[in-house]
Amino acid sequence: MKFGICNDHAGVEYKTKLISYLLSKGHEVVNFGTDTEDSVDYPDYAHQLASAVESGKVDLGIALCGTGNGMAMTLNKHKGIRAGLAWNTEIGRLVKAHNNANVLVMPARFISYRMATSIVKAWLTTDFEGGRHQRRIDKIPCK
Repeated sequence: MKFGICNDHAGVEYKTKLISYLLSKGHEVVNFGTDTEDSVDYPDYAHQLASAVESGKVDLGIALCGTGNGMAMTLNKHKGIRAGLAWNTEIGRLVKAHNNANVLVMPARFISYRMATSIVKAWLTTDFEGGRHQRRIDKIPCK
């Protein structure tokens, strides 16, 4: 599977480690984030990731910022994105099972790296349940 990953200055450390983790599992990774802890604007990176997911350049995305909220808000402005903010494994599982999130967003300043890895594992190993959840997803886009 091919992942896109983006981050702002708050997510550099976790992004670097998650890239290594994903590569060790045989995945491809495209880095859309900053590689320094110098202050940057998260939308600049979120838009790049969202465009890559929407166009099929990558299969799924992972985004990191301080709280996760800025990334999630920006990503979800894109019509083809369902970005789910997760701070524990159960939420990571549910954003896939119920919302079929194609981008996982995590709050780098509020979770440990160990938790981030657990969330990614939960998200990746969970199947979308469809049914009533698909009906709800179909109602998300504005008409």
